[in-house]
Amino acid sequence: MKYRNNIGALLITGTLIISCASNPYAPTNRVHKKQAKALSKELKVLPPPSPGTTAKYNYAEDWVGTTNFSLRRPNLVVIHHTAQNSVDQTLKTFTLPRTQVSSHYVIGRNGEVYHMLNDLYRAWHAGNGQWGSNTDINSASIGIELDNNGFEEFSPLQMASLLNLLEDLKTKYKIPAANFIGHSDIAPTRKNDPNRTFPWKLLALKGFGLWYDEPIDIIGEPVEGSSTAVGIEPSEFGSVSNDSTPSPNSISQNPELLDVSPRVALKIIGYDVTDLPAAIKAFKLHFIQTEVDTTLTDYDLKVLNNLYKKYL
Repeated sequence: MKYRNNIGALLITGTLIISCASNPYAPTNRVHKKQAKALSKELKVLPPPSPGTTAKYNYAEDWVGTTNFSLRRPNLVVIHHTAQNSVDQTLKTFTLPRTQVSSHYVIGRNGEVYHMLNDLYRAWHAGNGQWGSNTDINSASIGIELDNNGFEEFSPLQMASLLNLLEDLKTKYKIPAANFIGHSDIAPTRKNDPNRTFPWKLLALKGFGLWYDEPIDIIGEPVEGSSTAVGIEPSEFGSVSNDSTPSPNSISQNPELLDVSPRVALKIIGYDVTDLPAAIKAFKLHFIQTEVDTTLTDYDLKVLNNLYKKYL
């Protein structure tokens, strides 16, 4: 009997060794579990530590814990492209402490989903950015990285997995449709992901993000490559150091195309308009895509006018 028990123990041990050896991320998984355990201990400190002699507050003698609370819930989803050459490269980047970057999910080109962090933890995916009045995007959002070098189209399998994931997140956390956005939307001066091939219209039709009503009815269709800026004053652009800077002669005399100024419309949608040209470019990357620059054509203004009302 003892011999059989020893054999059983050896088989179990061997299975565990093989299982660990088959996962190249077993060492970083152990670090993950250790950090999660440390955070859970921090949450369980009851009552809070007694204030020291340098306490700024007049604490009551008795601690009273409320019975009405829950975990914080994410209210934004930020979609990225990895700007790397493979999903393995991205997974390695997100498991190296020195990189200081992470994401809740990574979706490979073949549709495989890597859930790297509990949704209720704060991932480090957004960096400095703003959406509306929210300037701490990491604390309010779920980050999703799509394996893509930044120039190629997103694969059908990848998009199918993304849509399934978004449906689950929207249902689970009751995330508003307007709160599915891209990295470039929250950080227009720094980021351009997901790239211009990303199918934002498809996502909006599925309930993830907003889209404008089509067709946009204007006299004259936009001409690809046009750099005519319309409906704005030259001062609205600030300083633009490229050949898309509008000249005074290129300003349209059609203010009726937009009910409010571009700055106000973009701000209502959620963009940080401190750098207006960057905000315009981010808006066009998301909603226009065929012509991503810092100018607004007649068509762009009609789109903007139609769209900002949906965010009111």
